[in-house]
Amino acid sequence: MQQAKDLPEALDAIGGRLREERVRAGISQRELARRLGLSASLISQLEGGVSKPSVGTLYAIVTELGVSLDSVIRGDESADETTPVIRTDSHGPSSPVVHPGERQAIDLDSGVRWEELTADKEEGVDFLHAIYEVGGASTPDESLMRHHGREYGYIVSGRLNIQIGFTEYHLEPGDSIAFDSTTPHRLFNTGAEPVHAIWFVVGREADARGH
Repeated sequence: MQQAKDLPEALDAIGGRLREERVRAGISQRELARRLGLSASLISQLEGGVSKPSVGTLYAIVTELGVSLDSVIRGDESADETTPVIRTDSHGPSSPVVHPGERQAIDLDSGVRWEELTADKEEGVDFLHAIYEVGGASTPDESLMRHHGREYGYIVSGRLNIQIGFTEYHLEPGDSIAFDSTTPHRLFNTGAEPVHAIWFVVGREADARGH
């Protein structure tokens, strides 16, 4: 089990995991950049840990490479499914419980942090504690993102703006939302405090491409 003190090392490894998946798929940095409409230098910076991906860029990369967010966030823990991950706490061995200090996490560009809320890999489901810092956004340039699947969100604290197509919604604590992820959308925080939300994305891996 990965303890809280090990999380910074896990975050530093995100770029390396993206590089490993790209190499495994047999795609060059230049070709991946061409497919995604990005610059090869940006791909190099992301893989080298110099820059962090935005939510939109990360979704685009894992979709093009045909891998799950789980494999990028968890790394070797989810890659080797033949080796069970044993968690022992007050609930007993192989506990399904995840305590706050045990969450696998990734810090993204534009002030967004994702913390996984599942103990082990969940096929086809991203179950996340999403944190949008003041000024944080899923895309830094006000562009909209889209991907396969359906999203479900519940606002715990703060106020989150969500643009879906041409309509903008303002969510406050206690509000919830569900929408088709193939519709262009953007999540952003223009409030005075961080937004904490519980987020599900179901069916995103439907657009995973085999290589």
